[in-house]
Amino acid sequence: MIDEILYMIQKDFPMVKKPFESIGKNLGVSEDKVISIIREQKENKMIRQISAIFDTKSLGYKSSLVAFKIDEANIEEATSIINAHPGVSHNYERNHSFNIWFTIAVSPSSNMRLEDTVKRLAKLTNAEDYILLPTLKMFKIAVKLDTTGKEKKKEVVKKHEKVDIELTPLHFTLIKDLQYDISIVSEPFKEIIEKHNITYEKFFEVINDLKKSGIMRRFSAILYHRNAGFNANAMVVWELKDKDPMEAGELAAAFTAVSHCYLRPRYRNWPYSLFTMIHGKTSEDTQSVIDEINKEINAKSYMPLYSSREFKKVRLEYFTNSEKEWENFYCRLN
Repeated sequence: MIDEILYMIQKDFPMVKKPFESIGKNLGVSEDKVISIIREQKENKMIRQISAIFDTKSLGYKSSLVAFKIDEANIEEATSIINAHPGVSHNYERNHSFNIWFTIAVSPSSNMRLEDTVKRLAKLTNAEDYILLPTLKMFKIAVKLDTTGKEKKKEVVKKHEKVDIELTPLHFTLIKDLQYDISIVSEPFKEIIEKHNITYEKFFEVINDLKKSGIMRRFSAILYHRNAGFNANAMVVWELKDKDPMEAGELAAAFTAVSHCYLRPRYRNWPYSLFTMIHGKTSEDTQSVIDEINKEINAKSYMPLYSSREFKKVRLEYFTNSEKEWENFYCRLN
């Protein structure tokens, strides 16, 4: 029962007035039972957050994966500086000479370009070298851990046809609210409804607008990977040989164990262009998926980068004053 609920809220959280009642009806249990289980799983640090997941690019933000080469003796101080930037949502130490990997985004109102911000961080942390790895093509982004053990090895990655919409002040207002964790109560959206004096009908109309436009990727739960039993999560980078990069990306993205799949730029000191995030319960599970992907894309080489330490993992907060405060402070430093 618990595993089914955890899987459901990751895959397709019901956007209805009483979502936990809806989940209960699908499983043949009461709303109170579902609420009790989810509250317990949050207390046990199994569920990290249940909220909207937005497309950063669609909101005008510029973002990138970044790898820094930091002296081992300086890692703690360096990661503290990196984490202070409000646009940094993930930051890990990985098994490579480029040992610090983080994602960063800057807003459309930033006084600094993305490249300048990363350059500034490199100077502040005394990075020996760094590479900027923005997304050239996204094939898949869908963190969905199979807690049931029933998922097939492969899936069809749906391509979303975006519809242009005109964003109103209400759209922006609800984006700000929906990015935060919901309360585990019978009507978790009621507080937003009453706060802005709108109807449920209007609320879900705006939600549908955001989904159709691609601004909202989905509304779902994110689990604590390790607590959910997924202890061998690797970012695998691929140096492609003969296979067309677009075809290779689509082949890799089809594996259900792959949550993220991107095409990124190559450099003289970094020949890897295809990036896949693979989730496994054991290193054997992860390696099995890697081997199966390699059979299909026939890479020139590949490298699994496992995280040894997690320094930061949060949801990016959109349209706050934090970025301006960071720039005002850190830009004054030499």
